[in-house]
Amino acid sequence: MIVRFQLRLHLLALVLIGGFGILLYRLYHLQMVRHAEFVDKVPVARQERARIPGVRGEIKDRNGIVLATNRASFEVRVNLKEMLDEYTRQARIKKTEVPSIKVEFRERGITRLKTEPDVVTIFKELIENRLAELGLAIAETDWKAMQIHYRSFAGVIPWVYRDNLTFTEFSIFAEHNLSLPGLTVTERGTRLYPLGALACHLLGYVRLPDDQRVDAAERQGWDYYLPDDYGGAGVEKAFDKYLKGRAGERIMQKNVRGRIVGEVKEAYVAPHKGNDVHLTLDARIQYIAEKALREGGVGRGAAVVIKPDGGDILAMVSVPDFDPNRFIPSISDEEWKALSLNDKTLPLLNRATQPFIPGSTYKVPIALAGCLAGIQHNSYNCSGSVTYGSKAMQCWIQRQNGGSHGSLGLDDALMRSCNCFFYRYGNAAGIDNITKVGSFLGLGERTGIEIADEERSGILPNPQWLLRNKPLERWSDGYTANTSIGQGQVEATPLQMACVAAAVATGKSWRPHLLHQVRNGNQIIEAHQPQLRADLLSMFKPEQLEVVRKGMWKVVNDAGGTAKSARIKGIEVAGKTGTAQNWRIDEKGERVEDNHTLFICFAPYQQPKYAICVIVQGGKSGGGCAAPVAHRILEQSLALDQGFDPQISPLPEVAGNFNKIEAVTYQDSGLPVAVVASEDGDTGSDSPEREVRELQPQAAVTPNLRPKISNPNTTPSPAVKRTLSPLRFFKRLFGGQSNP
Repeated sequence: MIVRFQLRLHLLALVLIGGFGILLYRLYHLQMVRHAEFVDKVPVARQERARIPGVRGEIKDRNGIVLATNRASFEVRVNLKEMLDEYTRQARIKKTEVPSIKVEFRERGITRLKTEPDVVTIFKELIENRLAELGLAIAETDWKAMQIHYRSFAGVIPWVYRDNLTFTEFSIFAEHNLSLPGLTVTERGTRLYPLGALACHLLGYVRLPDDQRVDAAERQGWDYYLPDDYGGAGVEKAFDKYLKGRAGERIMQKNVRGRIVGEVKEAYVAPHKGNDVHLTLDARIQYIAEKALREGGVGRGAAVVIKPDGGDILAMVSVPDFDPNRFIPSISDEEWKALSLNDKTLPLLNRATQPFIPGSTYKVPIALAGCLAGIQHNSYNCSGSVTYGSKAMQCWIQRQNGGSHGSLGLDDALMRSCNCFFYRYGNAAGIDNITKVGSFLGLGERTGIEIADEERSGILPNPQWLLRNKPLERWSDGYTANTSIGQGQVEATPLQMACVAAAVATGKSWRPHLLHQVRNGNQIIEAHQPQLRADLLSMFKPEQLEVVRKGMWKVVNDAGGTAKSARIKGIEVAGKTGTAQNWRIDEKGERVEDNHTLFICFAPYQQPKYAICVIVQGGKSGGGCAAPVAHRILEQSLALDQGFDPQISPLPEVAGNFNKIEAVTYQDSGLPVAVVASEDGDTGSDSPEREVRELQPQAAVTPNLRPKISNPNTTPSPAVKRTLSPLRFFKRLFGGQSNP
C-alpha cells in the first residue's frame, strides 16, 4: 500500500518537474532567444530623429544690398503614417474597418487596381474635425495631393496642411497638437524679396520641398525627414548648391502610446545657413533701369546694362513683371491664372534673354564683318533700292519720301542706317565673315550666363543653318542682304546685343556673367573669373574698330543721326538704333502692327563704363522710343559717381499693355519733344513679313507647386504642343519677317 502511494507521488513529482522544466524552457526561448522579435512589439517610450531643413543663404548685389532673404513662418505638418497607425489602433479596439480606396496603376502595360488606405477620410475624422472645433481648419484643401503624398512618401516626409499660420494660430496649435496624432507645428525660414518686383525675372524663385523627390539614401536614418526648399528658376536655381543650407537635427521623445511628449534638448543640432551669393548686379542701376521703363510708359520691353570690361551684368530688366513674394509660400489658383493664362502680355517672361529681330542694331556686327574682309573704307551708292534676283529691296528713305542716300562710307552709313549700303556691304563681306564675327560676339548661341535654362540662343542665319532648317531652299545674295540689316530670320536677345555694344566699346568680347562672389560670412568661397570670348584687338586693326565706333558716335551726336535723343550733356555717347517690323493678332483676331524698337550704346566714348541694350515693343522708332530710355539709364547711372542717390525702395508690379508708343518722354528730361520723337524710319520693311500669332496659354499648374515662372509658355496646351516646335514657338512669339 505504502509502496503504491510512493510510486504515485514519484510520478506526480516527475510530471511537475517536467512541466516546470518545459515552462522554464519556454520562458527562456521567448525572453532570450526571441527577444529581438518581440521587443519592438512592446509599447515603450522611444526617441526619434527629425531632420530640420537648412536656412537658405541670402542673395545680394555687388555692394551688399539684400535682394533675397528669409523670414520666419509657421507650418502645420502631418505625418500621415502616424495618423494612419493611430486610426488603425482605434479601429481594432472598436472592431471597425479602416477606410480604403481603389487605385489604378499600370503594370506591364495592363491597368490594375490596388487597395490603399483612404487617408483623406481618416484625416477628416481624426484631425480636421478637431481643428474645426478650435477654429484652425482651412476652407480649401487639396485632398488629391494629400493622397498622392501618402502614396509617394508615407511617413518619411510629413505633409504640409497649412503654411501660413499667424502667431496667434501657432500658439493655439502648439497648445493642442499633442492630442492630434502625427500633427506637429514647426517654424521654418521662408523666402522674402524685400524689394518687391525689383529684378524678379533674374532672381527667380524657390520651390516648396514637397515638390522635391528625395533620394532614398538621403532619407535613410531619419524618422522625420523635412527636405529643404530648393531653387526652381533664375539665380535661386543656378546657385542652389551654394544657397542651400546645412540641415540640423532634433531628437523627439515619444511615450508608450507613440505620442510626442517632448524634445531631448541636449541632442539638438541647429541648422546652418547657406552661403550668401553676391551678384554682379548693382541694385542702384537695376532700380534706375526699372524706373526708366516704368516712367517711360513702356508696357512691354527690356533693358540690359553691362560693364564693358569684364562682362559684369549690372542690370537686367523686363516689363511687365511680377512680385515674387506672391509665390511665397504658395500662389493662389486665381493669381496664377491671372499671371499666366489670362495676361497676354506675358509678365512671367524674361524678355532680356529671349530672341527678337534686332533690326538695324545688327548693322554693327555686319560692319565688323566688313572690317574682317578689309572693306571698311569702301563706299557704296544708295539709289533707293537694290535688286537681287527678281526682287527690288528698298532702302527706308525711298519708302519714306522717295529719296536716296547717295554714296556713303561705313561711318555715315551707320549714322543714316542706310539699308542699300548694308545690302551691298554685307554681300561684299560675305556670309562666312558675318558668321565668324557673329561667333566672336556670341550671336546665334547662348551667352553662357548662369541662368542658362531661361536663355535662348537666337539665330545667326547662314547656309548651314538654312540646310538644317529649310533643306529645300538654297542660300542666296538676297538672304545675305536681309541678314545684313538684321531682318529675315535673324534673331538676337537684348543680352546678346548689349554684349555687342560692350565688345565694340573695349575691343574685347567678354562672356556676360552674374556671379560676383560666394561668401560664408567674410570668407570668400568662390569668386568669378572673367572669361574672354574673343580679343577683337588681335583680329582687327585699331583704325578698323575706330571706323565702327565713329559711326556709332555719329548716330547720337551728328545732326543726321537717328538717336539724337540719347545725347547727354558733357558725355559722349555712341549707339545704334533699330526698328524691326512685327505684327501680332489682337483679341478681335485682327492683324495689327507691333514693331520692335531697339537701341544699343556705350558711354563714355573714350573710357566706356556702361554698355546698354533697350528694346521697346509696340514703339514707333528706335530713336524715339528706345534711345530716350537708354539716355535716362546712362545719365542717372553715370551720376552715381557724383553722389546721385536713386533712393531704392520696394517696387510694385507693373502691368503690361499693347499700347502703341509714338515716343518715350520724361517730364524732367529737359529734352524737347521734337528731339525725343525723331523718326529714324529704319524698319527695313521691304522684306517679306513674318506674322505673329496669339499663343494658347499653358495649362494651369497646381498653385502650391509654385509653377515655373521663367518661361511660362514653353509647355503649351496639348492641342498646341502637337503643332509647335520650340523654334516655331519663339518665332511666333516675337515675330518678324521671313526669308526673301
